[in-house]
Amino acid sequence: MQRDDLVTWLDHYLDLASFPDDPSLNGLQVEGAADVQKVAVAVDCSLTTMEQAADVGADMLITHHGLFWGAPLPVTGPHRKRIAFLLEHDISLYAAHLPLDAHAEVGNNWGLGRLIGLDELRPFGSWRGRTLGVAGVFPTPMSLRDLADHIERTLGESVLVHAGGPIEVSRLGIVSGSAAGSIVEAAAAGLDTFLTGEPKHDHFYDPFERGINALYAGHYMTETVGVKLLADKLREEFGLATEFLLLPTGL
Repeated sequence: MQRDDLVTWLDHYLDLASFPDDPSLNGLQVEGAADVQKVAVAVDCSLTTMEQAADVGADMLITHHGLFWGAPLPVTGPHRKRIAFLLEHDISLYAAHLPLDAHAEVGNNWGLGRLIGLDELRPFGSWRGRTLGVAGVFPTPMSLRDLADHIERTLGESVLVHAGGPIEVSRLGIVSGSAAGSIVEAAAAGLDTFLTGEPKHDHFYDPFERGINALYAGHYMTETVGVKLLADKLREEFGLATEFLLLPTGL
């Protein structure tokens, strides 16, 4: 498949233009080979990730966290090494940040909601006028401990539990990554439990003071869902070979 055709499809499918993300965070960040036969997907674009993409023969690497985060960086040190490696190995780098959190088919949040068995999914978790997360209900209420264990089995990461709400739960909101601030919105929406990636010190007391449970399943692991689903979509849509690169950070 031609690289430019794939990039155009990704830009449209992920609806990059509609997000308030800084434009540098999304889209084609490094141009590689014109023909793409294999795509590697990963959460982060470290040099190790790029080396693994080359090892598996990828022509394009798609990551959730890309090379750029708004302000331009001088092409020196580790940043230079990353760019140089991609160019030397003719590997394109494509990044999708908030668009891959929010997407209803291949997004981190909707995908995770379906994986753990939520029903009645609806948008949740506002940021700059967009909803990034999802909320839903479990068909059968379960204990908070059973839910944490279920998420651990699904993602393969230990879950930190801040039990500020009921022991039996049924209404869950999800915003992957670093979204501890959304605990307040989850409580206001009448949810009994909120799931995100990592805790924040300035939001430690929110679940206990607002009567809601907070579950933290790892920034990295909660954001493996979207890139895996996107890889599945590329195989189904275009017959491309894909490979997920697992490089957990423990955070």
